[in-house]
Amino acid sequence: MKKSIIDQLEASRKAKRSISTLSIAQKKKVLSDLAEQLIQQTEHILAENKKDLALMDPSDSKYDRLKLTNDRIASLAESTLAISNLPDPTGQTLSINQLSNGLTVEKKTVALGVVAVIYEARPNVTIDVAALGIQSGNVSLLRGGSDAWYSNSCLVSIIQKVLENNDLDPNIVQLLPTDRELVHELLEATAYVDIIIPRGSQSLIDFVREHAKVPVIETGAGVCHTYVDKSADIHMAAKIVANAKISRPSVCNALDTILLEKSTIANFVKEVIPYFEEASVQVLADDKSYPVFKQAGYPYLQEAEEADFGREFLDFICSVKVVDDLNQALDHIANYSSKHSECIVSSDSENIATFMQAVDAAAVYANASTRFTDGGEFGLGAEIGISTQKLHARGPFALEKLVCEKWFVTGNGQIR
Repeated sequence: MKKSIIDQLEASRKAKRSISTLSIAQKKKVLSDLAEQLIQQTEHILAENKKDLALMDPSDSKYDRLKLTNDRIASLAESTLAISNLPDPTGQTLSINQLSNGLTVEKKTVALGVVAVIYEARPNVTIDVAALGIQSGNVSLLRGGSDAWYSNSCLVSIIQKVLENNDLDPNIVQLLPTDRELVHELLEATAYVDIIIPRGSQSLIDFVREHAKVPVIETGAGVCHTYVDKSADIHMAAKIVANAKISRPSVCNALDTILLEKSTIANFVKEVIPYFEEASVQVLADDKSYPVFKQAGYPYLQEAEEADFGREFLDFICSVKVVDDLNQALDHIANYSSKHSECIVSSDSENIATFMQAVDAAAVYANASTRFTDGGEFGLGAEIGISTQKLHARGPFALEKLVCEKWFVTGNGQIR
């Protein structure tokens, strides 16, 4: 019989004490053991993942995110080890003052407590969140999607076994049921949960934001643009755009819209077509770029509609918009961006500086693919998601943001 969510929430609250006293050496041991177990149990993990994959249409944009491979499991083990080697973000003294009345007042970092993460068909998130939670002294409540139930159940069982082998409460990491009627119970569990982090589609994020009573930190959907400036090296621009769109289109830092300065259209289209044609990228072109793609004989071409701008495709699809200049590009991004990752390709230092300062996004790029917006790539080990809001955390929501402040006041009998 399925455990009630209240039982799991209570178990998580009790587990806070178990993890809060761990030393950095103990955390490192747990994560090292977890990395080892991921490698040792690769075949078992892949077998469970195949059960999930068998229930999903391979043409679904979530299929690639759901799929685990030997390389992806090895990468998860590597990131777990990388997290274990990062400094403990808790117990850091932020300030210390000796007051005139003799009180010593210190401000230190402490774990958030019980962190619930709601996410979709991405089993890698299960390991990333658990590892980051352990290293930061937090309890993790994982509510993955039903699409990844077998994969997530397998991974959490491995994590809990590692915790038990280290004489720790296995409820430090728990997998919640996927029953939709239980989501509201989680969102309203202010007595048990300290923070909720949604990771996934915009509809998921909107739902959590609208219904949660527990504080929420959003990790936003990515509507990412690359602007090709009139001074751009077109060969480089085509390579950057191709990488941002093709390397892994199902993730949030993949490119969605290309903005072309009007003088670059013909040369850029000529350069990018070989990359796009090889990957069968569907191009949704505006009225100025469509004739150029058409004349070049590009086979995967449609006329763009207004709804194709500001849209996260998560597939081998992108929209193209021609603009008059940098200011028009900035206006377009301001109107349609989800404030995730935005790029300019240019050799004009003044235009680059203007773009980097003016664009309101968690990460802005000059002459580099937006695909680098990632906790691992930024040297953070991993991340729970990319925060597109501005309170507490922005960009990769990683280890150093899984803490808050606590005041420690020491006296010798002072009264007020």
